[in-house]
Amino acid sequence: MSFEEVFNGVAIAFEALGAFAMIVGFVIAIVLATRVLSRKEGGNEAYQVLRTTIGSGILLGLEILVAADLIRTITSKPSVEEALILGIIVVIRTVLSMSIQIEIEGTLPWRRALLTSGGQMLGEAVARDVAASRASKGEDRAEPRP
Repeated sequence: MSFEEVFNGVAIAFEALGAFAMIVGFVIAIVLATRVLSRKEGGNEAYQVLRTTIGSGILLGLEILVAADLIRTITSKPSVEEALILGIIVVIRTVLSMSIQIEIEGTLPWRRALLTSGGQMLGEAVARDVAASRASKGEDRAEPRP
């Protein structure tokens, strides 16, 4: 068995794992939404659970499928055509992943850090450093805003 055949098999296994992750995510989403609905918490709550869980399963599956594409392309005979195809596939899957993540979380990924306590602490530390730097230079004596 050649090197290329082995990694082609690995890529196929990753593709199967990606599809399996999406299927399992869908089944888990149905089970969780049914449990929420049976507790009489309302259809809206069940819908939100279903939507979030399915989105998470799809995101996981897409990440695994991107890994499969990378493995397949890296281990095959390189050509400009294959590199372009991989680039297009990765861009499409990345945009799809980002849009699903935005739908699930309700915020842009790069703004999420600002909404968490760690991001707030980092922002406050940077603001303090900037204010201290300005104060040492005599530019501004005002305290930074929390």
